[in-house]
Amino acid sequence: MTTTSIKSFDLDALTASLTGIEIIIDPTQVAKLSQDYHTFSPVLVPKLEGKVGDLVVRPANEQEVLKVAAACVKHRVPVTVRGAGTGNYGQCVPLHGGVIVDMTRMQEIRWVKPGVARVEAGVKLAALDKKAREIGWEMRMAPSTYRTATIAGFVAGGSGGIGSIQYGLLGDRGNLQALQVVTMEDEPRVIELRGDDVQKVNHAWGINGIITEVEIPLGPAYPWAEVIVTFPEFMAAARFGQALADADGMIKKEISIFASPIPHYFAPLRQYIPDGTHAAILMLAEPSLELLPGLVQQYDGKMTYQKPASDAGKGTHLGEFTWNHTTLHARTEDTSITYLQSIFPADKNLQVVEHMYQHFGDEVMMHLEFIRVNGAIVPAALQLVRYTTEERLNEIIHYHEERGVFIANPHTYIIEDGGRKVIDPEQLKFKEMVDPYGLMNPGKSKVLEFKI
Repeated sequence: MTTTSIKSFDLDALTASLTGIEIIIDPTQVAKLSQDYHTFSPVLVPKLEGKVGDLVVRPANEQEVLKVAAACVKHRVPVTVRGAGTGNYGQCVPLHGGVIVDMTRMQEIRWVKPGVARVEAGVKLAALDKKAREIGWEMRMAPSTYRTATIAGFVAGGSGGIGSIQYGLLGDRGNLQALQVVTMEDEPRVIELRGDDVQKVNHAWGINGIITEVEIPLGPAYPWAEVIVTFPEFMAAARFGQALADADGMIKKEISIFASPIPHYFAPLRQYIPDGTHAAILMLAEPSLELLPGLVQQYDGKMTYQKPASDAGKGTHLGEFTWNHTTLHARTEDTSITYLQSIFPADKNLQVVEHMYQHFGDEVMMHLEFIRVNGAIVPAALQLVRYTTEERLNEIIHYHEERGVFIANPHTYIIEDGGRKVIDPEQLKFKEMVDPYGLMNPGKSKVLEFKI
């Protein structure tokens, strides 16, 4: 793709062309809405410092999105789309100013049918889940930020989460039904992508059009029980997690394994996890609970907490200690802690997991998330890292990669340097069509270099 020069623009003229749409120009608010949780990374913080938009717009419907797109194309203004800002890599941080398009006002649930739902971009995952449960269905997967995260934000910047043990990752064929996007052409239009075509926009960090609607398949809603199991040895906990994940007849939604001292950071759960022990946080369908004690005993574990599905809406939700909420809890007590995102090779003996646990000790604290990848159960991980220097962090990453561990580096805002390595050629072709002036989230890709 040709490089694009992003020049200064007339802010007053742009604002005048957005009459009737909610606009935020207060510098404090604009700065707040220009950020996400990239602060989890000590590498990204200095690189993204001071990166803010010039103004924020909050379209209320598709027609307003089309109007915003037309105005930004006319004035050649960079556009950065955001949902709730719960991402971690600076995906929604504008590198070159411009307009922040906040999609959180578009909250209409178009319809929910058995097995599938269609919603506007700003619908919160928890709201969709609640509505789907009214007819016996639920979201297949959601990040630990599901209470605040939006559906389009999850599609553009997420990859999986609670439920991925059953359904795989968001990018797997069949986990997205359709997407509707507004283009950034001279005359913006609405495009519907269905089936495999959704991959042209899925996890593209908002560079390929403004997502306005999402059609997403649902899963049958089970009565989910929440359980904590503790273990005296970490590898026993890890192998328990693998065994439970491999038990196809037991229906589960979440299997998290935490090496000590990670559970110490879970203040509300400390009474259930004695110091020095390693823990598993589980979400299982209640009918599968009957099979759990035997498996726990086999790995020398102890069930210390159990909440029935009937109490799902009460008190602490264990899902909010899993995935990257684990990092959030740890950083509440120690801001020097950062994290990695890893997928270990499929190996029922977990030899690479054991090697990394022994090799790094407390410098890289093991946090496993069992997921399904290409039909196989594998331990993914969001290890907590005691950060010292960027050089040491890169050494840790390379050590993992040399031993077959896939690292989706959360310490870069460049798509290719993160988990992608290369951008899908189909995404690049689609971008050339829908964003010919290169205005969408510029600076986030190597192959889409920009002259500023």
